[in-house]
Amino acid sequence: MTSRHIAFLGTGLMGAPMAENLLKAGHRLTVWNRSREKAEPLGKLGAEIAASAADAVREADMVIAIVSNGEAVADLLFGQGVAASMKSGAIFIDMSSITPAEARDHAERLEALGLRHLDAPVSGGTKGAEAATLAIMAGGDEATFDEAAPVLKALGRPVRVGASGTGQLAKLANQAIVGITIGAVAEATLLVQSGGGNAEAFRDALKGGFADSAILQLHGRRMDTRDFTPGAKSSIQLKDMNNIVKEADALAIELPLAASIRERYETLVHAMNEPDLDHAALYLELIGRAKR
Repeated sequence: MTSRHIAFLGTGLMGAPMAENLLKAGHRLTVWNRSREKAEPLGKLGAEIAASAADAVREADMVIAIVSNGEAVADLLFGQGVAASMKSGAIFIDMSSITPAEARDHAERLEALGLRHLDAPVSGGTKGAEAATLAIMAGGDEATFDEAAPVLKALGRPVRVGASGTGQLAKLANQAIVGITIGAVAEATLLVQSGGGNAEAFRDALKGGFADSAILQLHGRRMDTRDFTPGAKSSIQLKDMNNIVKEADALAIELPLAASIRERYETLVHAMNEPDLDHAALYLELIGRAKR
């Protein structure tokens, strides 16, 4: 694979291991993070650390960003000068989870500046980021995707879903499945525990069956042991559920399961004040119902 000069913006829970995998793949990497200390470990591995986001992207062939929401992406691009500082023809790959409408807007504005854009959100959590096994759902021009795909393969399995915005649409669908399944696993776990069953043995019994899933095995264990150290924060899951409901409204469709799970995450994050716990902590919202 040809080595590329890549700027990576956002080296938090997901971004740091992703950036490390790009270094392992032999790419030249310039990194920037709002809190510089989160980027410094990558400097020890060979990355250049930029003083600003605009400085990070000036010579890059591709710019990868993974930040908290659409507002943060827009601020990077058009507030902090990233779009103005990118060289002509460079590709901006947004791996953040934002709305399809925001992704389409960014693509149009970047195209007017002679820049290319892919919305390429990911699924797989921190474990997938570390193992370079992320599911990468991309939207954008096919030729642009084909050029970026060898780089993205250092992070996981990239698949082009369609035109600009469809990567984000696929991510919303993914997060609907994740959120709803976490809710189902929480209810199943509580049912087994309340009836005197062994939750670990229950998960083992279901392996290979239709009800088995990574969420059952990984998040079911979190619920059973009450270990909610964040791989994906509840606040981020709530953001995604809000975007799912918003997109459904825009499309004039009803998603009752997603709407119900959104309300439960709203309770967990705000009423119970637990925004930083792993999204498997929806189990605690279920437990808390007996006290409300």
